Amino acid sequence: MNAERLLEVYEQISEAPDAIARLRRFVLDLAVRGKLVEQDAGDEPASQLLERIEEEKARILAETGMRKPRKVADMDPAETWANLPANWGWTQISDLGFISPRNEADDDVEASFVPMPMIFAEYGVSNAHEVRSWGEIKKGYTHFAEGDVGLAKITPCFENGKSTVFRNLAGGFGSGTTELHILRPVLVDPDYVVLFLKSPQFIETGIPKMTGTAGQKRVSSEYFTSSPFPLPPLAEQHRIVAKVDELMKLCDRLEEARKTREEVRDKLTAASLARLTAPETTPEDFPTHAAFTLEALPALTTRPDQIKTLRQTILNLALRGKLVEQDETDEPVSELLERIADEKAERVASGRMRTQKPLEPVALNEREFALPYNWDWVRLGDVVKLWNGLAFKSSDFGTVGIPVIRIGDLKDGFVNITGAACVSEKIASQAPEDIWIPNGALLLAMSGATTGKTAFNTTGQPLLLNQRVGRIEPFQMNIYFIRLFFETVIARNLSISLGTAIPNLSAKQINETPIPLPPLAEQHRIVAKVDALMALCDRLEAAMTEADTTRTRLLEALLHEALEPGERTLEAAE
Repeated sequence: MNAERLLEVYEQISEAPDAIARLRRFVLDLAVRGKLVEQDAGDEPASQLLERIEEEKARILAETGMRKPRKVADMDPAETWANLPANWGWTQISDLGFISPRNEADDDVEASFVPMPMIFAEYGVSNAHEVRSWGEIKKGYTHFAEGDVGLAKITPCFENGKSTVFRNLAGGFGSGTTELHILRPVLVDPDYVVLFLKSPQFIETGIPKMTGTAGQKRVSSEYFTSSPFPLPPLAEQHRIVAKVDELMKLCDRLEEARKTREEVRDKLTAASLARLTAPETTPEDFPTHAAFTLEALPALTTRPDQIKTLRQTILNLALRGKLVEQDETDEPVSELLERIADEKAERVASGRMRTQKPLEPVALNEREFALPYNWDWVRLGDVVKLWNGLAFKSSDFGTVGIPVIRIGDLKDGFVNITGAACVSEKIASQAPEDIWIPNGALLLAMSGATTGKTAFNTTGQPLLLNQRVGRIEPFQMNIYFIRLFFETVIARNLSISLGTAIPNLSAKQINETPIPLPPLAEQHRIVAKVDALMALCDRLEAAMTEADTTRTRLLEALLHEALEPGERTLEAAE
C-alpha cells in the first residue's frame, strides 16, 4: 500500500459522497481478504496456528479447571466468501479461543464496568469504563477481561460496527452490558478479530440473520461463533493490524483536511451570499458583488445543502428588489394600490366580499430593509384576500364524490388528490361558494408540522377547501410573486405563530404581515427571473448528482488501484 499514491488519487474523488467512510470500509474489506499486505512464505501457516491454538486451549482448560466450551454449530463451507491466500485458512470464531468466559475474584476487588455507550463504533477507539467493586457488577452482566473481544449484538449497535478489544480495565477484568458476545482469543491478535467484526462482509451478512422484532433485533450466538472466519498466519495478523492502523490514521488526516476545506467553502459561500443582501450593500455596489458571487459559486457549491442556500438567497434578493433592474416607466405602486382599492369596492358593492377593516400602515420598525425608489411597504391583507376552509364532519367523508383538500394533499408545491377524502354531491351542493377552489388557486397550510407550505391547484377538477387550509386570492397582483413571499417571509416568521406544540397561522397574522410591494410589471419580471434561476439551480443539482455518481465510480476504481498490493502471490514469492 502506497500512502502517497492514495493521497494523490484521493484528490480526484474526495468530493464523492461518504468518501472517507467508504475508504475506511474498503480498507477493512481488503484486510480480511488477504489483499492489504503481502504474504510471507516464511510465516507459520494458519493450519499450524490452529493446531497450536487447540493445544493451548487444552492446556488452559487443564490448568485452570475452566468449564469445557460447549460444542457450536459447524461452519458451512458453502458460506465462505473469498479465495484466501495459500497460507490462510477458513475457521470460525469459536475456534479462536473461549466464548463468554466467566471471571472469578473477591467482591472487594476493583474492576471495570463498561456499559454500551462506552463501547465505540470507530475503529481504533478504545472502550471507556467506570471503576466499580467486583461485588457490584459480577451478577447480571457480561464478563470480560483485558484483551477480550466484545461485539454488540443488538440493533442498531451491531449495524454501526460497535465492537472492541477491552483494554485498560481496572484489575484487568470487568463486566458490562448484557448485549455483548465475548471472545477470549488464544494465540490470535485480538485487533485482527475486531477489524473482522467491523468489516462490511461480517456486518452486511449478519444483518439479515438477526433475530427478534423490529427495534429489538439481535445477532445470534450461532452467527457470532460459527460464521466463516478468514484466519491469516499470526505474523501476518500483526502486519495487517499495523497497516490498518496506518491507513486509518491517514483517513483521519484526509477527513480533517476535507472538514477544513468544507468549512472554508461554507464561510466563503455564506460571505458571498450575505454580501448580496447586506443592508450596507448599495445599489451601485450590488452588480460587483453579484458578479463575484456568480463567478465563485460553481467552485464553492459542491453539496445539495449549498444549492438550498443559493435558492433561498435568490428569493431574498427577489423580495428586496435586487434581482432585476427597476424601470422608471413602470406604473407606480400608488396607482396599483388605487386599482386594488377600486376592485375591492366593486366586489363589496356586488356582494362578493364583505367590507374589510382598514389595516394600519406599516410602521418604520416593521420595515426590515430598504426598498427601491418605486416600491412600498404594505400589509399582505391590502393586496390579497384570504379565504378559509370549512370544518367538514368526519362522517361526511368517503372515497367517492367531490375531493376535499386537506393539508396532507398539498405536496411538492401542487395539490395532489390521490387519496383525498371526498364528500357526496349532495353535501358539496350545500357548501358556500367561497370554499370551492378555482383551478390555478394558491393554497396555504395554516397549521401542523407543514404550516406555511403552499401549493397550486392544477387538477382542473372541482375541489372543496377544508378547515386550516387557506386560499390566497391576489388583487391585481402576480400570484407567483405572492408565492415567493410566502416561501421566504412567512416561512421564516412561523416562530411568531399563535400555536405552541402545533404551529399555527391565523388570518390576522397573515393579513397584518408587511410585504414589500413592487410595481406589477416588475413583479412579472421578478417571477420570470426567479424561474430562470431556479431552473439553473435544478441543473446544478442534476450535475452535482451526476458528478457524485462519477466520483463514486472513480473512487472504487482508484481505491482498488491504490490499495491492491499487486499480482504478487505467495507462490511467486516462493
